[in-house]
Amino acid sequence: MARLYADENLPLPVVEELRESGHDVLTIQEDGKANQSLPDEVVLSVAKEFNRAVLTLNRRHFVRLHFESSLYSGIVSRTFDPDFESLAGRIHDVIANQSSLDGELIRVNRRAS
Repeated sequence: MARLYADENLPLPVVEELRESGHDVLTIQEDGKANQSLPDEVVLSVAKEFNRAVLTLNRRHFVRLHFESSLYSGIVSRTFDPDFESLAGRIHDVIANQSSLDGELIRVNRRAS
């Protein structure tokens, strides 16, 4: 399963669901780096130090970073969905069969209404 670094925007219930699915998720809060207004480049670098893909809602900025460099451990960006269980399920479905997330940009979209 994937090693993920969840940014400050990821709801805790999604983290918990992903952990239940077998993913190794470290939150920025658990890492002691929350509420520091870290630039996205720093969040990406910290995740790389831990060999984890960033899990973020901040799609626009992290997509830009993806196109600037692929020297990171992955980016999983998603749209917000208040159905946290469904959101976690979609993230799991997209990343569970990936052999590696290194340098990859994975986009997880909201379910169709």
